[in-house]
Amino acid sequence: MPLLTPDVPYGNPAFALTEDQVATVIDLVCQGVDEARSAITSGMLEVPATIIIRKAMRRVKKTRRLTNLQIRGEHELDNMATTDAAILGRIDITLQFLHQFGDEDAYVAVECKRVGAGLSALNGSYVAEGVDRFVAGKYSAGHEWGFMLGYVLVPPAADVVDAINRRIEKTYGSTAKLTPDSAHLLAAAILHGVLIQSSGHTIQLKHILVNLSEAA
Repeated sequence: MPLLTPDVPYGNPAFALTEDQVATVIDLVCQGVDEARSAITSGMLEVPATIIIRKAMRRVKKTRRLTNLQIRGEHELDNMATTDAAILGRIDITLQFLHQFGDEDAYVAVECKRVGAGLSALNGSYVAEGVDRFVAGKYSAGHEWGFMLGYVLVPPAADVVDAINRRIEKTYGSTAKLTPDSAHLLAAAILHGVLIQSSGHTIQLKHILVNLSEAA
């Protein structure tokens, strides 16, 4: 069943999410990956795979008639404090719930990275080029929640979780350790971590790992 949230504005500030909204993001991501699986070919790179998954998420959203949120394409972050053309970064997938409409700074970020058992370079990039962008405040500055989506190319997912967790603890300390979260039938693993952004703000990061190996 789809996880619906009320079609009414929720809360203040606009960066906040309810438990149902967090669950809706996880469900949409997992359902979208499952819908897109047949179109993702062996060896496909991260960007085209993410585009296919993002389109699938939109189809799932339309089928489920989720009218209280929108799924956007790659989202560019501008530094509004400067007058130059510099871009802070590009988030792979962003969503906005109804209470966030009209505020460009209010969004739900989903950063996507390829990972795999024994693939140290990719697992390292997941942290250095993914998690760290949330910690540095390039993504989701001041937000309550952020999401990482890991495409597991080589299972088992447990080995990937161990590798990522070691890097996170080494980089950010033991308090950033990942903990298992509520399972989803279409996810290889779902984890939760708490990190401190450079501003001193605490952000909660959900990690969704999905199996995109040839055996999936």
